[in-house]
Order: sequence, then structure tokens, then C-alpha cells
Amino acid sequence: MTRIDIPRTTGLIRDAVRADDGFVPLHAPRFAGAEWRYLKDCLDTGWVSSVGAYVDRFERDLAAVFGARRAVATVNGTAALHVALRLAGVGQGDEALIPALTFVATANAVRYCGAVSHFVDSEWATLGLDPDALDVWLTETAERRAGGPVNRRTGRRIAAVVPMHAFGHPARIDRLLAVAADWEIPVVEDAAESLGSLLDGAPLGARGLIGATSFNGNKIVTTGGGGAILTDDDALADRAKHLTTTAKQPHPWAFIHDEPGFNYRLPNVNAALGCAQLEQLPAMLADKRRLAERYRAVFRGVEGARVFEEPAGARSNYWLNALVLDDPTDRDPLLEATNAAGLMTRPVWTLMSDLPMHADCPAAPLPVARDIAGRLINIPSSAALGAERAA
Repeated sequence: MTRIDIPRTTGLIRDAVRADDGFVPLHAPRFAGAEWRYLKDCLDTGWVSSVGAYVDRFERDLAAVFGARRAVATVNGTAALHVALRLAGVGQGDEALIPALTFVATANAVRYCGAVSHFVDSEWATLGLDPDALDVWLTETAERRAGGPVNRRTGRRIAAVVPMHAFGHPARIDRLLAVAADWEIPVVEDAAESLGSLLDGAPLGARGLIGATSFNGNKIVTTGGGGAILTDDDALADRAKHLTTTAKQPHPWAFIHDEPGFNYRLPNVNAALGCAQLEQLPAMLADKRRLAERYRAVFRGVEGARVFEEPAGARSNYWLNALVLDDPTDRDPLLEATNAAGLMTRPVWTLMSDLPMHADCPAAPLPVARDIAGRLINIPSSAALGAERAA
């Protein structure tokens, strides 16, 4: 394994972002459009809560961007994923197959349903859940039954597969859908990081039964906090809207709730911010691709490290750019050096299977996920860093 030159690598990152000095965040929002005007409109009209024209518009715009028939806006991405899992039938005592290499929200949403995460491996080509490893693992551990496959080792029903498109790079979703269909397992697509990414020319997020996305402050498009449920099924979308609105039945004055629901609807003021952000999405995606190319250019020919590039057939949004190191012992020294130099870098998440609250969860062998976690770091990726004016 080739070791990297830590000072040189730190300098190359700063060269790529074209910042001579000062602090460079990992991913900062950019507000360069109609944000102020739309927010002022909410304040002037008094429509700031969970009902308003901007919520309706945001949902329509999101459905178009994600290639979904319907989108239901929520207060954050975790809430969207929680309800999506509920609508897919994940419940008390079930298991959901999720990548061990994901943000904690994926596993948290499973737990909110009273279910148990069942961790599976990822692949280097996409950084996402490996469909071939999943198929082999299901063959080894699952038993087909009338109500769906059951984990022979735990006796629990396997109720969903939840692929996540890591850092905006599309997983092999079509192969995952085929494996899941063969095992009669619903697919809930975690598209929290993949707004604007394409696979074979088509968006992600609504290719399975239902999906979820996020608009946290560190995403390409932000609503401050926020998320959305995505689906082509009108009945599921209607039920998602009902559940996220405290399960309240329409009535001119009466408070009639027909089941336990959630106060998960996105406020109009946040949706207004999202509408203005979505108007700028093409420009932000172009700037992020320009930054990714700049990283590739400065690291071309550098020994010991490479820039992770979009998978074959994909057009990634490059939400977070990543360096892949040959030698895992370089990871922590590089993180220390870059952060000390004012360049915010981060490792990938601690594997979900290594977190104490998941110690008893079932897990497949995870050699690739563990290798990725040991050798990949995220580097500054804000859209503004790739803007032409920064050249």
C-alpha cells in the first residue's frame, strides 16, 4: 500500500477549492435566488405553518425532480423515512435490511417502527448496498413463507429492503429491485443524499414501492430542516399525508383523528425556502460537478489517494466528494491535518453494526463496508466552491 504525503494532500485539497486560507466547511448552503422574497411573502400573508401555497408547490416541484407521481413534504428526512417504512408494512418485531454503511437516521427510522435493523454489506463501485451480496445472504439466512421471507436465525419477518445512495452516488437499484422482488420484499428507497442524481438517465427516489429524501441544512437543496415521501402510488401518498397530519379527518371545525398519527408536516415557511432552492438546482448541480472535476484534476497521478468517481451509467450529484486512501493508517492523520488547516473533512459514518444500540442486531459479513469506512474521507463539497466566479 502506498502512503500519502499528508502536507501535500492537504495542500491539494485547498488548491481544488481555490481558497488560499481560512475555514472551508464540508458543505454549506447557498442562498442566491428568491429565498428572501418567498420568505417575506409568508410573513406578510401570515401563512407560516403547515398549510400554505408553498407547501403545495414544493410537493409538485419535488415530484417532478424525482420523477415521482407524488411527493409529501415532511418536517425532516427521518420523519419521511419513518412513515415510508410504516406504509411499506414494517412493524413491531419485523426486520428491515439496511446497509451497515449509512447515516444513523436509516436505522433510527427502523427502530421507530418497533422493528430491528438487519445489516448487509456495501460495494466499492457504488458505496451502496451490494445487491449480489444481499441475494447470497438471503439465500443463506432466509426462508420463504406465505407472509414474506423470515430470518431462520431469529424467526422475524423480513419486511423491507432499504438501499441508500451514499453521498449522491446511485446504488444498483434495478438489481436490488430484482432481488427484492424475487424474495417478495418491499423496497423503501433512502434517497436522502441523491437529489439530482441520475441512473441510466432517470432520477432516483421512487423506483421502489416508496422512498424518502432530506433537505437538511447540509444538503444541496435545503429547507433548513425538511424531507419528503416519494411514491407513484396515489393511495400510499394520500395515506402518507393523512398520517403526517396527525391522522386528522377533514371537517370544518371538529377534531376527529381516526388513528395515532404524527405531527410531521413541513411548515409553509420552510417550503418557501425549498421552492427558491429548487429553482437553482440545475446551477448548483453544475457547480458541484465542476468542483468534482477540479478534485480529479489536482489528484490525477497522485500516489496513495484517488477521488471517488460516479459509478458506470450514473450521473451523480456529487453531494459530498470523497478521497479513497490506499492505506487506512493515513486516514486519521489526514483528518487531523486538514481540520487543523481549516479544511473541514470527515470520515464516513461509524458502521451501524458497531453502535452500541445495535449490538444485538443481525448482520451479514461486512468486509467491504468496513474497508470503505477505513479508507474513505469526505472533503469540502459546497456548490459555491465550484462556481465559475471562483475560478
